[in-house]
Amino acid sequence: MAANSYTVVMAVYKVLLFYGFTPLADPEAIRLWQRDVCESLGLGGRILLSEHGINATVGGELGAVKKYWRKTREYGPFTDIDFKWSEGTGPDDFPKLSVRVRDELVGFGAAEEVSVDDHGVVGGGTHLTPEELHRLVEEKDVTFFDGRNKWEAQIGRFKNAVVPDVRTSHDFVSELDSGKYDHLKDQPVVTYCTGGIRCEILSTMMIKRGFSEVYQMQGGIVRYGEAFGDSGLWEGSLSVFDGRKAVTFSPDAAVIGRCTHCGEASSRLENCANLSCRTQMVVCDSCAEQAPYCEDPACLSASLT
Repeated sequence: MAANSYTVVMAVYKVLLFYGFTPLADPEAIRLWQRDVCESLGLGGRILLSEHGINATVGGELGAVKKYWRKTREYGPFTDIDFKWSEGTGPDDFPKLSVRVRDELVGFGAAEEVSVDDHGVVGGGTHLTPEELHRLVEEKDVTFFDGRNKWEAQIGRFKNAVVPDVRTSHDFVSELDSGKYDHLKDQPVVTYCTGGIRCEILSTMMIKRGFSEVYQMQGGIVRYGEAFGDSGLWEGSLSVFDGRKAVTFSPDAAVIGRCTHCGEASSRLENCANLSCRTQMVVCDSCAEQAPYCEDPACLSASLT
């Protein structure tokens, strides 16, 4: 008699990244609805809402994420949102669910500079598809301007990009007002970030400060990586705000990061071992085992106690 055979079906996990700038009359009602949908489907992630729209990353089993995607798109203002799918690794990608209402979708501290209508942010940079970006680079001497925190750029960035000295999005206001980048005001500048949302605000801030030719990567680094992988203008790994910490677009991704402590090539990001510090840093596997501290004097002192 043949032995009983069993088929083991492995769960497939997906991550959904998206944002939409659109006026929301009652963000709190949308918060309750989004929370209930995610909880009913067993999804984790982080969803922010404001009167300007939604900014979200959620993850879970494929079937549940698909149901969430369909339900979210049924709401009129969210129908045309560009939803970006990527591979998940398991339930540890998003062990918790956070759904909140805030004054800003991105914490630039510049809410008064942002105006939104049914078509999105008013007065932002010109959107470029990955293909349009390449054509622009062929025609003009373009400066890439990183719209992320500087530690994200340590493991991946566009070639020869300007990487502002910022630790949080809130630092961009003072950074732009410092005069460091005034020489770029009469040059073509392409802003870029993970999924595109930070550039919606950053490009608006730059235009208001006199930058004359500002573009933004439509769909962010994610869409560019889908189009060109590691054979284009991007190099390295992409930092992400979930349990994966970083992703690559192909097996050929370059390793451009260097361990903060020993200098070994690495694309691994870890938090400072000082629990009161939120600094992320590049570390190699060996140094990560030693629970490293960042170079802030307070953290270095904590490491000696």
